[in-house]
Amino acid sequence: MWTSRPDGSPERLLALVDGVFAIAVTLLVLDLSVPRELDPAAYRDALRDLLPDLGAYALSVAVLGSFWRDHRRIFQDVREIDGQIIALSMAGLGIAALVPFPTRLLAEYGAQPVSVAIYSGSVAALAAAHLALAAVLARRPWLRHDRTSEAATPLYLLDSATSVLVFTATVPLALLAGPQIMWAWLALVPLKVYLGRRLHTPD
Repeated sequence: MWTSRPDGSPERLLALVDGVFAIAVTLLVLDLSVPRELDPAAYRDALRDLLPDLGAYALSVAVLGSFWRDHRRIFQDVREIDGQIIALSMAGLGIAALVPFPTRLLAEYGAQPVSVAIYSGSVAALAAAHLALAAVLARRPWLRHDRTSEAATPLYLLDSATSVLVFTATVPLALLAGPQIMWAWLALVPLKVYLGRRLHTPD
């Protein structure tokens, strides 16, 4: 049985989170390049060939940015952390730091179902780590300030769970139906907007 022993304020953990997400986003940029000394025709071809890289880059920036924002939201009312909170945060950071690898697979081998499955699995694992973090903190009010936290509500946990479910489901579907199943990720946009409005609407 895990015993929750408060282990100080979350400031240093949040600083580490900021650093890891910043490095992960920076690593995404390093793969964007165009060879030097190209003639005009080759230059245009190189820019056209760069489009999949730019698409994968934009997608992963949106994913990492969303999870960084959610991590800040989860911790906005936290005054102390314990060992399990640290462990879950480190698991999430390890997955976030890995995102540039499946991003490169998606950019270079996006037509391969395995690439989509690997990317989906990575995002699902990151979402699961954040969901577990929010759920554990929701059950430990003694680690929070004495006020209601948005991240501790069932609606917020449902919002987080939708990402886990959609990206997890995409893993086998990509292998069965092909890489075009990645367009199913767009279903999260209206769902997230709806849940976000419900979350911020006063009862």
